[in-house]
Amino acid sequence: MSTETEAPSDATPARRSRRGGGGAEGRRAARLGGGIQAFSYIKRQIPLYEVLGEEGLSLIEANCEKVLQEIGIDFRDDAEALEMWKAAGADVKGERVRFPKGLVRSLIKTAPSQFTQHARNPARSVEIGGKNTVFAPVYGPPFVHDLNGGRRYATIEDFRNFVKLAYTAPAMHHSGGTVCEPVDIPVAKRHLDMVYSHIRYSDKPFMGSVTAPERAEDSVAMAKMVFGDDFVDNNCVLINLINANSPMVFDDTMVGALKVYARAGQASVVSPFILAGAMSPVTVIGTLTQVLAEASVGLAFSQLCRPGAPVVFGTFASSMSMQSGAPTFGTPEPAHVLFGAAQLARRLGVPFRSGGSLCASKLPDAQAAHESSNTVFPGVLAGVNFMLHAAGWLEGGLVSSYEKFIIDCDQLSMMQRFAGGVDLSENGQAMDAIEEVGPGSHYLGCQHTQRNFEDAFWRSGIADNNSFEQWLADGSMDAAQRANAIWTRQLNDYVAPDLDQAIDEQLGTFMEQRKSVLPDSVS
Repeated sequence: MSTETEAPSDATPARRSRRGGGGAEGRRAARLGGGIQAFSYIKRQIPLYEVLGEEGLSLIEANCEKVLQEIGIDFRDDAEALEMWKAAGADVKGERVRFPKGLVRSLIKTAPSQFTQHARNPARSVEIGGKNTVFAPVYGPPFVHDLNGGRRYATIEDFRNFVKLAYTAPAMHHSGGTVCEPVDIPVAKRHLDMVYSHIRYSDKPFMGSVTAPERAEDSVAMAKMVFGDDFVDNNCVLINLINANSPMVFDDTMVGALKVYARAGQASVVSPFILAGAMSPVTVIGTLTQVLAEASVGLAFSQLCRPGAPVVFGTFASSMSMQSGAPTFGTPEPAHVLFGAAQLARRLGVPFRSGGSLCASKLPDAQAAHESSNTVFPGVLAGVNFMLHAAGWLEGGLVSSYEKFIIDCDQLSMMQRFAGGVDLSENGQAMDAIEEVGPGSHYLGCQHTQRNFEDAFWRSGIADNNSFEQWLADGSMDAAQRANAIWTRQLNDYVAPDLDQAIDEQLGTFMEQRKSVLPDSVS
């Protein structure tokens, strides 16, 4: 985690043909994420799963109002933010802000319930909100891991590799943000290389930097070089992650970045970062009360900066080991928080962010698989609109894993199929098949089966479903070893999307100028 109109005319399609794309080999490459095809963001065709009724939701909202009125939220080291709240009618004493009943919710009413984040390739643009789900990669780890080199500090080369892998993954709808932290570049300068990598090596939507207000300003400036000043001022082309410092604090770094993006009309995910038992109460309702208080205040502040600025209600909630204090994932209580927070976001009328393929495992093993599936599946059922950490997360968010990225993307393609719902068409009813086969026969050779056999069932690009003897002949590999071969091949076969040379040169000049005045600092 950190601390976690028409498209422009110069946008160019990214789908460039690779060698061999036809037949069974082409279909297999597509399943494995070879970049031959790309799925649109999910348009849900399944109902929502909700854990709370009206009584529970009203209780949380009433308790939240009490927290906002009587306890308040701290805005630290940002005099402008305090003055803005005071002008809006809040009670400001020192850095503590208390909010009259209804003030926060009334401000949020100007936020859009759904918005488009434009990509430089119009075919890659995504709709965030409503019945839509957008998958985005892991965010924030300082380390990377693969079977070849083990666990090590991330570099800019690793960053570029994950951008390329996200670009080629059909079920990854978004390029993400800090897919890993490139520690070989000074902190004050690395945001430039990260934003550029998203622009140069992918044409999917991407996230801006939030580690300092001036880095947010650089992100907006670079986006304007790609999309044009007027287009950026009137459309969302960037999204970013603003974490509250739970419990109930916003610091000057996060607030400063939020002001930059909101005033530029760009989207902000306002997301409390919760380890229940340490940063929120141990109970689901207590945690949801605090999450609603923190998130809603951040959402409301964005509207003070610019009414109508797009925002996303976010939550990152984990349980913790009460013995060691370490975060735990894939457990029931955070799933309940996720489901409840999704309901609260819908009642506020704004998009929702949560979920991901989260785990505490140190390797892409069975623990990683179970914990990840127990996070991503509730996210899909809850109706998450923007799912950060959808692929690659390992070791509680400390590591971006190459192999797990591939395994997770495979599962995301399954979630894509699941969320598409049940086919009720004439073909889906299959009455012609039932009539043709009749009693006592089989469906293997009937015309309906022949017409549908290629895509009747979702097929994994990772799983081995062959016989034991065939598995032995193929090298007795486990899922992680198969994933290792896949990401290696994908990077070898990668072809970058086109980028206008004049834009590329403008970005390079801007980066060079900015780096010449920025310090080689470590903070």
